[in-house]
Order: sequence, then structure tokens, then C-alpha cells
Amino acid sequence: MKKRFFTLTLLTLAFALTASAQYRPTRPNYSSHITYPGHRSYMSDTYFGMRVGLGVSTVNSDSPALDGKTARAGLEVGVAAGFQIVPASPLYFETGLYYTEKGGRSGSGADKLTYNLDYLEVPLLLKYRYITPERLSIEPFMGGYLACGVGGKIKDYYERMAYSSFSDGAFRRFDGGIKLGCGLSYDIFYLGASYDIGLANIGQNSFDDTHTGCLNLTVGLNF
Repeated sequence: MKKRFFTLTLLTLAFALTASAQYRPTRPNYSSHITYPGHRSYMSDTYFGMRVGLGVSTVNSDSPALDGKTARAGLEVGVAAGFQIVPASPLYFETGLYYTEKGGRSGSGADKLTYNLDYLEVPLLLKYRYITPERLSIEPFMGGYLACGVGGKIKDYYERMAYSSFSDGAFRRFDGGIKLGCGLSYDIFYLGASYDIGLANIGQNSFDDTHTGCLNLTVGLNF
């Protein structure tokens, strides 16, 4: 676990240094507001957004009972906020609050076990915003996320029982990991794709590592 967080820190620093090195003073000053006829004030030093999308998640575990061979599709909805880190550079820090549905399924037939894991998630991202001459903003980002389980059900088809995903003996509430992705913005419209790599062991058994993974596709509006 410590090695993974150390690797994440190095990757984040490398991303920030690369973004700063690639920046050229000949580009517009991103701390100012650039306006075009018929469009909003473009690329300000702060932005707020609404997001909604689809997540396709899996749960990988050393425990055969929890190792999900089938992905689960779920909702992701939330709000985002970004702040320019340095006035002379298009490097931003983005965070927000999301409700996201993850989970998986193991076994088949009478031995099938399905589980829904619903979280409140806070991303912590570094985002580089590159503006093309067509006013399209290309926004690669990387960082991490922290999540707390707020709901979900486990269905045990063998026992014919359903119970809370975060009850005693089930999954731990805390999750966290790496988030990588890229977004596209045009005027107020946003389209993004990202992948969550879970680093926290969400299983109750310390000897069996259990981690989430989730591909997210989102659309939204920026203000």
C-alpha cells in the first residue's frame, strides 16, 4: 500500500512538472477572461460544474467469494469545482462531490453473489487545460479519490438472503485510490472519461485483498 501511494505521489509530481515545462508564454494568459462573440467568458481562473454519467465497475479479490467476474453498470452524479494553481499556467486543481454506484457479481446459478457498493466520493485531481484555436479545451488529469460507502445490498442466492453491503462481515466503508482520465470542454459543455484504481482493501479479511476498479463516462456543464 505504501509503495502504491508513493508511486502516485511521484506520478503527480511528474505530471505537474511536465505540464509546467510544456507551457509557452506565447499562449494567452489563462488567468484573464478571453471572450468571443456569442460565447461566455472563456477559461477563467475558477469553474464549477455539474456532472452525470455511467460507471462500469468490477471488484477484484483474493477471496473467490468476492472476486467479481462480471462488471456492474451504475450511476455517477455530482458537482465539480476547479481552481487555477498558478496564474501564468493552465494547471488546475479540481475536486468535487459525487454519488457513484460500484459493485460486481461472483459465482453463477444458485451460488451467485451480487453486491452493490454505493459511495460518496471526493476526487483530488491535477488538471492541465490546453486550448485549441477552435476553443476546444483538452483536459488530461490525474490524482486520487477518497470514498465512503453510504448504501448498497448484497444478495446471496445460495442462502436466499439480502443484507447491507457495509454491515459487519461484509465490505469496509472506506475506499480510496488513483483516478486517471481526460476531459473535453467546449463553451459550457463537458465530456469526460476516467478510470478509478482502488488501492484500499475494502474486504474485511486482511489476508484477502479486495479492490474496486471503475471506468466512468460523464457529461456535464461548466459555469
